[in-house]
Amino acid sequence: MVKRERILIPKPRSSFLLVQCPNCGGERIVFSYSTIPIKCNNCGAPLARNTGGKCEILGTVLKRLD
Repeated sequence: MVKRERILIPKPRSSFLLVQCPNCGGERIVFSYSTIPIKCNNCGAPLARNTGGKCEILGTVLKRLD
């Protein structure tokens, strides 16, 4: 019989990221496995490009929101 304390719960690979725009410095929350290209709300510069899996972040990742 397996004790309940020893069962490990796997952590997800995906997360939400706070990304800063390289052009204007605006911040936006982005999902790490996004299926659409994400643009900055202020200037329209691309922040993340979809690649079929984990998206490629084009801005600066400020922090990971867990």
